[in-house]
Amino acid sequence: MAEEKKKKEWCAKDNGTAAGAGAVYGLGLIGAAVYFIQNANGFWEGVVGLLKALVWPGFVVYELMKFLGM
Repeated sequence: MAEEKKKKEWCAKDNGTAAGAGAVYGLGLIGAAVYFIQNANGFWEGVVGLLKALVWPGFVVYELMKFLGM
């Protein structure tokens, strides 16, 4: 019973930062989707733009780590 209480306390402490990161990612996703859709010349370019909006943070992190020499 005490172990279950400890687990609940630990989980309650760890949720705040995840929510903030999710909000930032969500705003970035919406902004990227709007940007790519506005610059699309056709339907399929808009679809590709939505896919790009989903994966652009990975490319940013990759390029940043390459720039920093990691």
